[in-house]
Amino acid sequence: MRIMIVAGEASGDLHGSGVVKELRKRMPQADIYGIGGDKMQAAGMHLIYHVRELAFMGFWEVIQHLPLIRSVERTLQALLKVRKPDVLLLIDYPGFNLRFAQAARKEGIRILYYISPQVWAWNPGRVKKMKGLIDKVLAVFSFEVEIYEKEGIDVEFVGHPLLEVLTETQSRPEFCKRWGLAETKTIVGLFPGSRQQ
Repeated sequence: MRIMIVAGEASGDLHGSGVVKELRKRMPQADIYGIGGDKMQAAGMHLIYHVRELAFMGFWEVIQHLPLIRSVERTLQALLKVRKPDVLLLIDYPGFNLRFAQAARKEGIRILYYISPQVWAWNPGRVKKMKGLIDKVLAVFSFEVEIYEKEGIDVEFVGHPLLEVLTETQSRPEFCKRWGLAETKTIVGLFPGSRQQ
């Protein structure tokens, strides 16, 4: 079994590593390759490109890296023919992944999308683009099921991977005591993303 996975960001690497671990348990001899990071590699995936090579954001930065993006696309498209995967698993990274899915569809490859584009938050037109392109969406939010079903896209709610990792909960008084905060004051949390920007 050949499985190509494309996760273009650190968060995709985190979530993809769980997928690769599970695939390795179920199919130890599978050939798993594509774009990922250290966590996916440690779980047993062969990296064609590392996510850090593609971790840029914003219009100008994308324009600056267009030659690299096109080179990566050409390499992956060649792999679709030479090392034809049985299935392509796309993880998040919709700008790149939806374009690449078009090339995979032309090769007749089955395409799954895990942690699909957040069409409910921005760019709802992507749902129509996905119809006929993506064979199955593995949704991490239960409300996404209705969005994709309405468009006739095969979808299954699989749950959010962070819920398997984050099991410890604290009450507000426990949290404030732990971090030396006043319970009566407003608490503002800042959560930086995975990109340097």
